[in-house]
Amino acid sequence: MKIFKGKAFFVKSFLLHIFLVAIIAFVSINFWENPIYDMMTNLTHATMKGSDDIALVMIDNKSIDSYRWPWARSLYGEVFDYLNKYTNAKVVVFDSIFTNLDKNKPPSSDNYFFDTVKNTDNFIGGYMALSDKYENPELGSNYDEKFQRKFSIEIADKRTKNNSRYSNYNSLTMFPDKYFDAQKNVGSVNFTLNPVDGILREATDLISYNDNYYPSLALRAYMLSNKTNKLTLTNNYLIVDKTGLKIPIYTHNGDIRHNMKFCEFLPNSDYSHKTYSAIDLINSDRLLKSGKKPIISPSEFDNKIIFVGANALAVEDVLKTTIATKHPGVDIQATILDNFLNNQFIVKFNSFSNLVTIILISIATFLIIRFFAFLPSLLTLIGFAILYFAFCIICFNNNIVPLVITPLAVQLSTMIFGYSYRFILEGKNKEKIKNAMGKYLSQDIMKNVVQNIDDIKLGGKKANVTVLFADIRGFTSMSEKMTAEEVSVILNEYFSEIEPIITKYNGVINKFIGDAVMAIFGEPIQDLNHPQNAVRCACAMLKKVDQLQDKWLAEGKPKIEIGVGINTGEAFVGNIGSEKRLEYTVIGDTVNLASRIESYNKVYKTNMLISSSTYSYVADIVDTIKIADVTIRGKAKKMDIYEVLRLSE
Repeated sequence: MKIFKGKAFFVKSFLLHIFLVAIIAFVSINFWENPIYDMMTNLTHATMKGSDDIALVMIDNKSIDSYRWPWARSLYGEVFDYLNKYTNAKVVVFDSIFTNLDKNKPPSSDNYFFDTVKNTDNFIGGYMALSDKYENPELGSNYDEKFQRKFSIEIADKRTKNNSRYSNYNSLTMFPDKYFDAQKNVGSVNFTLNPVDGILREATDLISYNDNYYPSLALRAYMLSNKTNKLTLTNNYLIVDKTGLKIPIYTHNGDIRHNMKFCEFLPNSDYSHKTYSAIDLINSDRLLKSGKKPIISPSEFDNKIIFVGANALAVEDVLKTTIATKHPGVDIQATILDNFLNNQFIVKFNSFSNLVTIILISIATFLIIRFFAFLPSLLTLIGFAILYFAFCIICFNNNIVPLVITPLAVQLSTMIFGYSYRFILEGKNKEKIKNAMGKYLSQDIMKNVVQNIDDIKLGGKKANVTVLFADIRGFTSMSEKMTAEEVSVILNEYFSEIEPIITKYNGVINKFIGDAVMAIFGEPIQDLNHPQNAVRCACAMLKKVDQLQDKWLAEGKPKIEIGVGINTGEAFVGNIGSEKRLEYTVIGDTVNLASRIESYNKVYKTNMLISSSTYSYVADIVDTIKIADVTIRGKAKKMDIYEVLRLSE
């Protein structure tokens, strides 16, 4: 079966298109969508203003200029002492991880810090879940049990799918014992960067560890600020029961995540929330203790959630995010909390919605190409792409994120496929028409027409050609004895056998005239040896008729013979007729003489006669008998003709 045959061709093309679309979608989703997502986020209103209910206390360059890094734990203690004793902060979040005692400072430094934390009921410390296993498994197992008893929260898991608590983690960072005992609340500081471009776009709200879920630093701050310890987990949402907050989530490697909505940076700042230098809080704590006016009024922090962290030249804590190449980690934590406080989240189309979008766009594109002309379909598809991009902008402005580039890439792929399929299909149909017309016109004439399709007009040229006429002997009497259907069977078989012979010798069948055939040699196929090829063709035709006679006699059909007449000379070759109806043919005395010479086969009981002009070209390749002084109807002078007996070459 040919590849272009009907449904098989379409099915093969369709499967190839599906394969290419799958590859394009894979590449686009993994490598193109994220940069486009970042661009769209920054161009649209997919960012928000940082909440005034959040403040950042930073160990910045100013702080390190005052006290060399690394800081003594007592300095941290002074920061938290100020926030605990003098302010009415809702929650104090420490975005840092301590796993060892400070051996470079006196024990009093650590103890002061631990005592301060112990006295700060609204303190939340940070820790991290790790993929590495504990060096001491027994010690690690005991720590995990102690951690679970003290810091686990109540989660009602109502999921009906994707409810596996598979964990990617094998250990936790371990607090020193006194620090562990001092803390009442902790939160994970785990972030997962995109493996392809290393950019943070999602927040991990719950980590899965040892068949339990533990909240992130930001989620724990939100829960503590609302004095709740209960969550409900459903297929699509993480719900804070007390406030009714519904976080649109998805599961990845067991963790519960949501797509972050980032906050705009403050003017001339690397942060999206108001910041204070940690050294100013330390000095304010000391001034208040001595009865003096502080540098920063404690009322600045009333009813606010405070994040304490470090970001300076000596201790840079930054990550690459959608909106910045160096986004301070503390500000990222504050941004995640901001999502909760303002109930603002980015919701991406799920896989099913994206698949439906891609399929619909692909189908619509193919149908537009299939049923519209090229220019209207192209303009429609360009307009369609613009509308889809506008739709994406509207979605981003409303915190909804569809795939942007993938559907457009699939549309482009479908356009290439569709126009290619259409081109092949049109070519196939044209070939069908060409083949069908070739049954009425010579294939060579048809090729000539196709090659000069834009220059078809009345007229032609004079050319030296050889014209061959072949006529069936006794056709009239045979027709009277047989039915029309029987006659047509014989004629069709006869013509079918001689047509390839004529073609083989560079001849072109100009027309069938009842039982006769007229062929041209030398035009439109250029052939310098057209007289010789015409004679060779006639000999082959006579030989084929002899073979057919044996076959027809065996089938009980009448014996038929043909006569061939050939003439060479100048004739008009080209299109005759009218502007609306043309015929490619050869006219002139050369044609008429060939026809009349053929008719003399009946007179002289011969099979092939040629003119003297043809004989002048072929004398060295044929054995002939000269028939002299023949009176040809329409010719004033008598002329010689030649009976061809056989080829002598």
